[in-house]
This record gives sequence, structure tokens and C-alpha cells, in this order.
Amino acid sequence: FATIIKAVSNGRNVYRNIKNAIQFLLSGNMAGIFCVIYTSLSALPMPFAPVHLLFINLLTDSLPAIAIGMEPPEEGLLKLPPRDPSEGILTREFVRDILVQGGLIAAATLWAYRIGLTQGGEGVASTMAFSTLTLTRLLHGFNCRSSRPVLSLGFSSNLYSVMAFELGAVLLGAVLFIPGLQRMFAAADLRAGQLLAVCAAALVPTLIIQAFKAWREGIA
Repeated sequence: FATIIKAVSNGRNVYRNIKNAIQFLLSGNMAGIFCVIYTSLSALPMPFAPVHLLFINLLTDSLPAIAIGMEPPEEGLLKLPPRDPSEGILTREFVRDILVQGGLIAAATLWAYRIGLTQGGEGVASTMAFSTLTLTRLLHGFNCRSSRPVLSLGFSSNLYSVMAFELGAVLLGAVLFIPGLQRMFAAADLRAGQLLAVCAAALVPTLIIQAFKAWREGIA
């Protein structure tokens, strides 16, 4: 009987982690699609070079998603009612969350893009958009760990997510500051104020999502 209970707990946790990883991947990629659609309809230069999209997909679609898959079971997982086996993953609420989160990430990326376009032209704008989308998606990995706020979970409960963010941030910094990688990834030099704008824009979606989760947990 103890084995049955453990199997149910593991099964629920695996299903939850798969669903959270799908949410992370779809919302992040939706943000990139929103950015490209907006700039195309507005007759603006493309916000990302092909090499930028390749870097984003290789980095942010792998490390944080793997870390989400390593999320341990939460307390109270067995107290939840069983899910309907006929219900698919893409429920109305799930799709809504993907669109809302993707929209927030896209808005932050386009805000940074607009600043770069005003201050430095197409090259700076593209670099700022690329940097913001990459950093925002790395942070978004914390949002998709659970339906609960990350402060309730604790960062130490899944150190893989912390290591994924740290490694991703180091690789992004290498692209932005090492001359050889700058040329390879078509990255322009960013001033201190522009780097600060990238960091601020990247933080806003995560702060909004975490604040909403904390509010929802408080009224639950």
C-alpha cells in the first residue's frame, strides 16, 4: 500500500511538471511570436536576428525546462482531487495563462526594443530585445515551477532552477561583453543605462506574475 501511495504521488508530480514545462515553453515562444507580429504590422525592423532566435531556443528552451522537470513534489499534492482522465492539457485556463504570460513578456521585450530604437538605432534595439527576451525567459522558469509563488516554495527546494538561471545569465553576459561572441551574435555595445533598462524590463513580468500568485494564494 505504501508503494501505491508513492506511485500516485510520483505520477501526479510528473504530470504537473510536464504541464508546467509545456506552459513555460509555449508562453516564452508566444512572446517571441507577438514581438515579430507587432514589428511586422508596425513596419519596424525585425527585433531579432536569426542567430538570436537560435541562441534563445537553445538556451532558454533547454535549461529552465529541464529544471522544471526536476521540481520535487509539493506538500499536499495527494490532498488534491484526482484530475479528469479525459481532460486534455490545453484547457481554457491553461491557454489563458500562456497568452497572458506571453503577452507580458512580449510587452517587456518591446519596451526595451523601443528604447533601443530611440537611443541607438536598429542594432541597439535588436540587441536590447534579444537580451530582454532571453533574461525574461530565464526568470520565467521560476514562475513556471508551480502555481504557488516562488517565495513560498523556496529557491533551495529546486537548486536546478537556480543553476539554470545562473548558467543562462553567464552565457548571455558572454554574448554581450566578449568581443568575439559579440560579432558572432550580432550584438551591439550597450551603455550602462541601456543594460539597466534591459534588467528592469526583464524583471517586470516575473514581479507581476509572482504578485498575482501571492494574492491568489492569500485568498485561497
